[in-house]
Amino acid sequence: MRVGSSSDSRIVLVTGATGFIGRHLTRHMVDAGHRVIALVRDVKRARDLFGAHVETLTSLNDVASGRRIDVIVNLAGEPILAGRWTPRRRGLLLESRLRITNDVVALIARLRMKPQLLISASAIGYYGVRGDEEITEADRGRPIFQSHLCQAWELAAQAAVVHGVRVCRLRLGVVLGRDGGAWPGLARAARFGLRISLGAGTQWVSWIHIRDVLRLIDYCMECDDVDGAINATAPLPVRQADLARAMTGTRFSVGVRVPERVLRFVLGEMAQLLLDGQRVLPMKAQCVGFRFAYADIGPAIRDLSGADRIGAARGTLGEAATKAGH
Repeated sequence: MRVGSSSDSRIVLVTGATGFIGRHLTRHMVDAGHRVIALVRDVKRARDLFGAHVETLTSLNDVASGRRIDVIVNLAGEPILAGRWTPRRRGLLLESRLRITNDVVALIARLRMKPQLLISASAIGYYGVRGDEEITEADRGRPIFQSHLCQAWELAAQAAVVHGVRVCRLRLGVVLGRDGGAWPGLARAARFGLRISLGAGTQWVSWIHIRDVLRLIDYCMECDDVDGAINATAPLPVRQADLARAMTGTRFSVGVRVPERVLRFVLGEMAQLLLDGQRVLPMKAQCVGFRFAYADIGPAIRDLSGADRIGAARGTLGEAATKAGH
C-alpha cells in the first residue's frame, strides 16, 4: 500500500475499517492521500492490514474535542448473514448498528469543528420484499425485520444533520469483491462447474462492484449537493440464475437447484435475503452524474475473475512475440 499525495487531502474517520468494505476503503483513502483514522476492535489486526499508514482507535471517546475530522464513513455492524435471525440475533444486529452510529453522532456533537460529511452505510434491505417491482430511493420500507433494521440505522445517522453535517446514507446492494462478500462463494461454485439456483432462481440480485462502492464514496465526498439516501447498486440488476450462469461462462456446467422450502426451513426469515430479492435502481447516483465503471455484470465478472488481466497479458505477450519475429 503506497501513501498518496493530494492538495485536497482530508482527515477521514472510518468505522468498521477491518471489514470487507472497510479494508478496501481504508487503503483507497490512504492511496488518495487522505489521512485515515480507523475505529477497530482489534488494533493488532488493523496494524497488520494497514501498517503505520493508518491511525487506529478502539473507542471514539479517545478522539479529542479539538480534533479535526473532515469526513466520517460509518461501516460498522454485525454481518447480516452470519446466523439465523433468532430474537437474540436480531437484537445483536440492531444494537451493533445503533450503538456505533449513535456514538458517531455523539462524537460529532462534541467536536468543536464539525465534519463536513457523514457517509453512513445502510442496505437495500430497507425496501423489504418487492418482487419484480423496480425500486428507487423514492420507495418506502416494509413492515418486516430487514426493513426495520435499515430504517432505524438510517434514522440514527440522520441525527447528524442537526449539527450542520451533510449526511449520505448508502443503501448497499450485494457487493462483489475478490476477498469478501458474496463473490468467494459464487466463484467457488463456478470453479467446480456448478450453476446453483436458489429456489426458482428468478429473484433479482441488485449487485455492485467494490470499486464502484469506493468511487461512489469519493463522489459523495466531492459533491456538496449530494445527500440523503443513495442506492449503491449497479444500474443493471440480474436474476439469480442468470448470475450463476454468467459466473460459469462458456465452460461446461451442471445446474443445481436448492429448493425454496429447504432454505426457508433452515434459515427462517433470513431466507428472504436469498430467495425474494429486490430490483433496485441507482436513480439518485445517475441523476447527479455518477458513472458506474461496472454497470453490467459481464465486465464485473471478468474483472473479478481475472479474465481481463489474463487477456491483456496474453495480448502483450502476443505483441512482443510478433515484434521479436520481425
